[in-house]
Amino acid sequence: MAFLDIFKTIRINDIIDIAIMSFVLYRVLYFLARSGSGRVLKGILLLLAVMLLAKGLSLNVVNYIFGKTFELGVLALLIIFQPEVRSLLEKVGGLTRYIPGRAGLHEMENAITEVVQAARELAVTHTGALIVFERDNILDEQLKSGTLIHADTRAELLKNIFYPNTPLHDGAVVIRGGRIEGASCVLPLTSQTHLSRELGTRHRAGIGISEASDAVAVIVSEETGAISVAVDGMLKRHLTAENLQRILNNELLQDQDEKQPKLKTLAQSIFAKDKDREDN
Repeated sequence: MAFLDIFKTIRINDIIDIAIMSFVLYRVLYFLARSGSGRVLKGILLLLAVMLLAKGLSLNVVNYIFGKTFELGVLALLIIFQPEVRSLLEKVGGLTRYIPGRAGLHEMENAITEVVQAARELAVTHTGALIVFERDNILDEQLKSGTLIHADTRAELLKNIFYPNTPLHDGAVVIRGGRIEGASCVLPLTSQTHLSRELGTRHRAGIGISEASDAVAVIVSEETGAISVAVDGMLKRHLTAENLQRILNNELLQDQDEKQPKLKTLAQSIFAKDKDREDN
C-alpha cells in the first residue's frame, strides 16, 4: 500500500526529469567509453571511494591529503578531459537545426549517387580521397582552411579534384546541402591511439571530423583502394559500392522530422494533453 502511495505522488514532470537525466548520464558514460577516457573515470571513482573509506575509518592523514587533492578536482578534470570537453563544445557550438539552403531529398540523393560513383572509380585507380557530408554541425572552420567551390556534386568533378598533384587534391571535400562547398579543407585528426597502423592521415582525419561533429566521412585509400566510412568516431572499412550506398542512404536521407528528439516530442504531447484538460 505504501508503494502505491509513493507511486501516486509521481508527477509527469518527475518522469520527464528522470528521463532527461538518464539520457544525459547515458550519453556521458557512452562518450567516455568511446573516447578511451573510461579508465581515467574509473581511477577517479576509485580514489573517491578510498577517500570515503578513509573518512569512515577516521584515517586523518589520508583523509586530509585526499581532501586537499579533491579541492582542485574540477580543474584537474578539465585538464584531464580537455580533448573530450573541446570536442563536446565544438559539437554544441556548431549545432543548428536550420541550415540556409539545406538539401532537399532529391539533391541529397543525387549527391550520394555521384559520391558512390566517384568512390568506386577512385578505388579502382587507387586514388586517395576524403569526402565529408556536413549534417547538423556546421563545418565553417574547416571550410575556411580550404578553397570554396559552390558546385553541383558530380563524380567527374570529384575525380578531377583528387587527381594526384592537382592543386586541390590534398585535403577534404566538404558537401553541404547536396553541393560541393569546398575542397582542400583541413580536418582535425583523431586522438585515438588503438587504430591500425595501416590507417594513414586521411583515415585519421575522417575519423577526427566524425568525432568533432556529426559529419559523415567517405575515405578512399591510396595504398589499397579500399573504401571506408567514418560515422560517430567509428570507421567501417573495406566497403563495396553497394554497401557505401546503403550506409549513406541510412545516414543522410532520414526525414528531418524524424530527427527531432523523442523526449521533446513526448514532452510536447504531454503538455498538450495537460492544456486540454485545463481548457475543459
